[in-house]
Amino acid sequence: MLAKVSSVQTIALAPLSDSETSALIGELLGPDPSVGGVGALIAGRAAGNPFFAQEIVRDLSERGVLDGDRGAYVCRDDVAEVNVPATLQAVISARIDRLDPSAKRALSAASVIGSRFSAELLTSLGIDPVLDDLVKAELIDQVKVAVHAEFAFRHPLIRTVAYESQLKSDRAALHRRLAVLIEAGNPASADENAAVLAEHLEAAGDVSAAYAWHMRAGMWSAMRDIVAARLHWERARQIADALPSDGPDHTAMRIAPRTLLCGNSWRIHANISAARFEELRQLCAATGDDVSMAIGTAGLVNEHIMRGRVREASLLASECMALIESIGDLVLTVGLSFLAILVKCETGEMTDALRWSQRVIDLADGDPTKGNIIIGSPLAVALSSRGLARWAQGCDGWRDDFHRALEIGRRTDPMSHAFVVNLIYSPAIPCGLLPSDDTALREIDEALHIAERSGDDMTLGSARMAKGLALIHRKSPTDREQGLTVLAELREMCLHERFNLAELAVIDVYAAGESARRGDHDGAVARIRKGVDDLFRSGQFAWCVLTTGVLVETLLSRSADGDIHDAETAIERMAAVPFDNDYVARDILLLRLYALLARARGGDEGAYRDLVSRYRAMAESFGFEGHMALARAM
Repeated sequence: MLAKVSSVQTIALAPLSDSETSALIGELLGPDPSVGGVGALIAGRAAGNPFFAQEIVRDLSERGVLDGDRGAYVCRDDVAEVNVPATLQAVISARIDRLDPSAKRALSAASVIGSRFSAELLTSLGIDPVLDDLVKAELIDQVKVAVHAEFAFRHPLIRTVAYESQLKSDRAALHRRLAVLIEAGNPASADENAAVLAEHLEAAGDVSAAYAWHMRAGMWSAMRDIVAARLHWERARQIADALPSDGPDHTAMRIAPRTLLCGNSWRIHANISAARFEELRQLCAATGDDVSMAIGTAGLVNEHIMRGRVREASLLASECMALIESIGDLVLTVGLSFLAILVKCETGEMTDALRWSQRVIDLADGDPTKGNIIIGSPLAVALSSRGLARWAQGCDGWRDDFHRALEIGRRTDPMSHAFVVNLIYSPAIPCGLLPSDDTALREIDEALHIAERSGDDMTLGSARMAKGLALIHRKSPTDREQGLTVLAELREMCLHERFNLAELAVIDVYAAGESARRGDHDGAVARIRKGVDDLFRSGQFAWCVLTTGVLVETLLSRSADGDIHDAETAIERMAAVPFDNDYVARDILLLRLYALLARARGGDEGAYRDLVSRYRAMAESFGFEGHMALARAM
């Protein structure tokens, strides 16, 4: 869990120095002169490992070499005759072997249960919970004092040695009994306990049952801890591949984990476009499993986006949607369409985005979690993408869509919430649809705080993008500075393939635009120009419109030789983008840019005022609050 906490650092502990080791051993043994030679012997064997030193002292005390208590030992033997085991494992093993048989059985059974265990569970396994002797021997500790006391191994290595010292058949029998007890003890928590059940059944040798529980554990973890989910699906894949090929459902068992690994590849940073996806394709072709193929293809669509292959993603998205619609499974259609819709929003193919979003909304029929195959609420995402497509094409209803999407996303899962916030605010604030006001910041901050605790990179990256773009459109220099910091963090995520590489050019353009605002026009223009060119080359036409606006305003603000001509050229390129329908988001920005261009040229105040008047009227007719404010400022 600590790995999910932001700013966590891993600290590697070095061995104790000679002086530190001597000080520790001196504290353990005490000042009696008879233990001096023993202390030197322990120090040489422990090699700076404090736990090894402690265990040697305990071993010597139990063997009668040392007499007394901690800090006050006396050595009764000749140091030359004192034998110290060569390894830490040997010391622990020797200490366990000296236990009373009933205590040893309890320790062995406890090691099968886990690092923490209770007396009640030992009793349920038919084991006499002789725990006082184990506590006294400092092999375990009581960590919870209550009606149901709980115990834990003093050190993980103690558990390991106790576990491995048993016969495999005895261990397997205990694992099997534990699985039965856990499943029967609380059937309502079977999904939550699926990972533990899979572990025990696999250790018991019942790999077919373990496979089923690994798959179940992966599904339960998918919206909670995608890294854990991936581990369970990978283990299920390994189990299935190792089963006899003539066994029942062998091919289906091989397909199932591969399907989920491919479908979620964009979340777990797995490159499936080569061998993994081809494995799935061949298995599905052999069995006619179109459903699994559709799930895997949807994952490949987003992998293309993750790696900046936007045109490939758009083409594959169309193929994927055709396959999904041919299957005719309503839940599958709801669950998988969102990936294709997001790609079409990126490329500005709003007719497809609007049609598919409407299809998902109709099929979900108000159920926020219907089709939660990959994301918690496909309905929330579809509402936000429908709202995005509606305002881009100048249709009514986008504001209600945004409101409903935020409401549903907020009460479902972190990923849905972050995706909705990103889909709404990342384009809506830069394009002038919505203002970057306190209401927007509160909504984004809520999603970001939840995302930071989720441990999911796509969730975190989505919320960070909305936050960074919103902040750099604020009036406060402090807010804009924070926005640059957030965008820099997001940029690092992109470079390390933890967020969509396709968004890298967008991040660079807006960060450079803020640099220009601070006076670095020359450096900013070069970076903005490159970012806009990259977006045109990749076919991300929705962002081409918005980033062209940044380029034009920066050029006109700099006013160097040729800048007005370059600004006009940029505007004409944007105007020539072949959108598949009316694209009001571009048309209104064109009016603003033509007005700014007219003002920069000078000489015809009437033409400038006419363009501003048309710009203001269009903004007011569509209710685009951000543009309305910009028009008033002109």
